[in-house]
Amino acid sequence: MTILGVGVDLVHVPSFADQLERPGTGFETVFLPGERSDARSHPSDSARHFAARWAVKEAVIKAWSSSLYGEAPVMDENVHHLIELVKDAWGRPRVRLHGEVAKHLAGCTIDVSVSHDGDYATAYVVLHR
Repeated sequence: MTILGVGVDLVHVPSFADQLERPGTGFETVFLPGERSDARSHPSDSARHFAARWAVKEAVIKAWSSSLYGEAPVMDENVHHLIELVKDAWGRPRVRLHGEVAKHLAGCTIDVSVSHDGDYATAYVVLHR
């Protein structure tokens, strides 16, 4: 296994919740239908679950970017809607890629860890081949 990149992101949940509630921000459009459904299905505040999914998307972009160190980006950074956090039957997270991102990262594996604590959600991603 060769590690290509590592990414981490920390999201302040109350600030993210404020952004989600602002009309016209478009934040919710970056979440795929399954992510929206899953985030809203939890009995606790859905904003913390959306914040965790945002952290995953950002951490994937950072890991991918670090794998390209010294090279020009291959896509613009507006790819959040092509990165999806899914869970297995036991609630373990995994990243599913779509479209051009999936094509660029074909043959790569993404390991992800997600956590919530108080007002923060965080994600840690390792991109490897």
